[in-house]
Amino acid sequence: MRNLWIGAALLAAFAATPAYANLNVFACEPEWGALSSEVGGDKVSIYTATTGAQDPHQIQARPSLIAKARTADITVCEGAELEIGWLPMIIQQANNAKIQPGQPGSFEGTRYVRLLEQPTSLDRAQGDIHAAGNPHIQTDPRMMLTVSKALAQRFAQLDPPNAATYNAREADFAKRFTAAIAKWTAEAAPLKGQPIAVQHHAWIYMENWLGLHEVVPLEPKPGVPPSSGYLAEVLQKLQQQPAKFVIRAAYEDDRPSTFIGEKASIPAIVLPFTVGGTEGAKDIFSLYEDTIHRLLGGLKK
Repeated sequence: MRNLWIGAALLAAFAATPAYANLNVFACEPEWGALSSEVGGDKVSIYTATTGAQDPHQIQARPSLIAKARTADITVCEGAELEIGWLPMIIQQANNAKIQPGQPGSFEGTRYVRLLEQPTSLDRAQGDIHAAGNPHIQTDPRMMLTVSKALAQRFAQLDPPNAATYNAREADFAKRFTAAIAKWTAEAAPLKGQPIAVQHHAWIYMENWLGLHEVVPLEPKPGVPPSSGYLAEVLQKLQQQPAKFVIRAAYEDDRPSTFIGEKASIPAIVLPFTVGGTEGAKDIFSLYEDTIHRLLGGLKK
C-alpha cells in the first residue's frame, strides 16, 4: 500500500510539472536556420523558408510559408529590407501576434551589426538599393558571431526555462567559431588585395573580411540583369583593370559570369552564399570552409 501511495504521489508531481514545447523558429534563410540550430539545439524546432538555390529577394508568399509562420514563436531573418518583397505579406496573413514587427518574436540579424553601404539618398533609378544598407552580412562569419549572442538572448527571453541551455550553447559555439574564423582568415591570406569581378554586388562583407578588391560588378545596377552591351563594357574595363576571377552566388544565372570568364580568360567561381548553396556547404562552419576553398582554387587556375 505504501508503494502505491508513493507511486501515486510521483505521478501527481510529474503531472503538475509543466511540459515545455520546443521553440518554433521560422528561419527566413538557411544561414539563420543553421545558426538557430547551433544556439538552440534540441530545444528548438526550425523551419527554413528558403534554400540555397533561391534568390532571397524573390520569394513567393506561398500558403505553406504562411501556415508555418502562423505557428512560429519567432522569425529569424536577415532584415535590412532583404525580405521586404515577401515576408511582410506572410506575417500579415499568418495573423500571429508573436512575430509582428517590434515583438520579441521578430528577430533580424542585421540589427546587431554595423551595415555597410548605407545610401545617402534613395532613387529607384539606382536599382535595388536597400535603405538600411547592404543586408548580406552572412558572407562574413564575424558578423554571424556577433549576432549569435543576441540570438541566444532572444531565445532565452522567449523560453526562460531553457535560458541556461541557450547561453551555454552559444558560448560553446562562439568558442569553436572564433577558432574557425582565425583558421579561415589565415588560410585565405593569399586572397588579400586580389582584384575580382562579381555578378551581383552582394559580397562587400566578404571582401571586407578577406581584403578582396572588387573591380566591377556584372550588373549595370543592383538587381538589373546585364545586357550584352553592358557586358561588353565590363570586358573593356577588365582589360584596363584585370580581375583574378569572377564570382557569383549558386542561385544566380550562370550565363553572365560564364561569358565574362571565357572572354576575359579568368575563372568563373560559384560560391555557396548560404548553407546549402553548394554540396560542400552543409552547415554554418562548412559554408565558410567551402567558400575559402573555392576562392583559393580560383587563384590556382
